[in-house]
Amino acid sequence: MNLITGCAGFIGFHLAKKLLIKKKTVIGIDSLDSYYSKDLKFTRLRILKKFKNFHFKKIDLKNFKLTYNFIKKKNINCIFHLAAQPGVRVSHKNPINTLNQNIISFINVIEIARIKNVKKFIYASSSSVYGETKVYPFTENDNKNTPISVYGASKFCNEILAKSYSKNFKMKCFGLRFFTVYGPYGRPDMAYYNFLDSLRNNKPIKVFNRGIMKRDFTYIDDVINGIIEVYNLKGKNKYEVLNIGKGKPDNLMDMINQLQKYYKKKFKIKYTNTIPNGDIKKTFSNTQKAKKLINWYPKTNLAEGIKNFVQWYKIYYGIKR
Repeated sequence: MNLITGCAGFIGFHLAKKLLIKKKTVIGIDSLDSYYSKDLKFTRLRILKKFKNFHFKKIDLKNFKLTYNFIKKKNINCIFHLAAQPGVRVSHKNPINTLNQNIISFINVIEIARIKNVKKFIYASSSSVYGETKVYPFTENDNKNTPISVYGASKFCNEILAKSYSKNFKMKCFGLRFFTVYGPYGRPDMAYYNFLDSLRNNKPIKVFNRGIMKRDFTYIDDVINGIIEVYNLKGKNKYEVLNIGKGKPDNLMDMINQLQKYYKKKFKIKYTNTIPNGDIKKTFSNTQKAKKLINWYPKTNLAEGIKNFVQWYKIYYGIKR
């Protein structure tokens, strides 16, 4: 039996679906907050609820007692803690909410994992922990990195807590530093999705730093395969942090060009020289550790991934083009 927090979220949904197809029993928890469209979250949930081996509970993870009472009698082998308040920019606007969602909830879930002696605890970290490091590509053993956003700091805090729990309580804890995950059923607050919303509604898009930005765009199917490999990992590894990225950054403008190519419509672009607080110009993952430890090789390039996303987007919004 496996527990996934944030099961109605982007990565949580895809992971749950993959495990359910593999005939694994999945217990899903989500608060179904209104950070972005609840309709999309409900759509994801409806798909998951078609599986008889899926069980859902709406819970706010900040409530330890409620969460523990729901979980305490269940025989859980692995916890995938994917619930969080995502977003660098939103953490600048409302830092206390990000800290409550990402740290208090994390503490509650990992403590429950300790109490129940769960065999494996896998949690979502982020490329945001690297901050403005000058080491390219970003490597997990770069001890000089310092997050510059509240969001990145919250994720780095999670890693420190997990390392402490692993050492003191002999827990197997795996932190996965995700790099700009995108694809069908994605998060509407992310640039690629937000840009397409603007295109559909004939609104201009704002491109920061005049488009001179690079991101290690990583397709959702590759990310899920990486998580599954960690889930299946045998051996004595007690604590690991892994980059889960494509290992090759793409230019922001290349992503924009792919969107308009497959949507068959040109963007109206407003360029600005500014960069939002907490954002960095370039992300670039070193994936050698993931290749060695879990034999993970991401396969989807940007053109293929964006094509898949646009095809899904048109179907989801009923666009005939």
